[in-house]
Amino acid sequence: MNKRKLGMAVAVVFLVNLFVFWLVMGPMEAGAAVYKRGSTGDTVRQIQQKLKTWGYYSGKVDGIYGPKTAEAVRWFQRKNRLLIDGIVGKATLAALGMPTGGVASASATRNNDLELLARLISAEARGEPYTGQVAVGAVVLNRVRHPSFPGSLASVIYQNGAFSCLNDGQWNAAVTDSARKAAKDALNGWDPTGGAIYYYNPVTATNQWIRSRPVITSIGRHVFCM
Repeated sequence: MNKRKLGMAVAVVFLVNLFVFWLVMGPMEAGAAVYKRGSTGDTVRQIQQKLKTWGYYSGKVDGIYGPKTAEAVRWFQRKNRLLIDGIVGKATLAALGMPTGGVASASATRNNDLELLARLISAEARGEPYTGQVAVGAVVLNRVRHPSFPGSLASVIYQNGAFSCLNDGQWNAAVTDSARKAAKDALNGWDPTGGAIYYYNPVTATNQWIRSRPVITSIGRHVFCM
């Protein structure tokens, strides 16, 4: 066999091995981040718990991905403008605030938190002064750290009844550039509120309980309180 034929044979063997490796490892990596009817385990239980906390799921938190879980996932996907297939893949995991797997998982989670927080700030504080936009983001992050609230950014934002923008259409509006910048500043530790976990507009707020909370500061049209 001459050198040319030998080189071609080696190249073919390498490509075949590479293809086999992709067939074996590719689906395993993708499948590790996909949960659907029939899936079981702790991750399914976490999915159910989040959906139950946010009001999407009324079944048992048992770690078994059954029809009720699939229907709750479809409801969540519809609400968040995701592909409505009842399957928790990487996009739905990210929207749930859960790790999506892979070596870039931490970076992806950070980027997802940034986008979620920016969308919340844009929806809740569009038109507010920049410091007021950062302040709204800081309230969300303060809740994540507070024992009275869920322990992740996504679960705080999606908590049932926490933010009116998820129900009045503002959530689906285009995210402003200033909101993205404000989200970055809030995630980097800027808190203009001094630790507030609530805020409200005194002109439009009708809830007397929120008006009874101890006030820390006012920024723009919002009052920030404990």
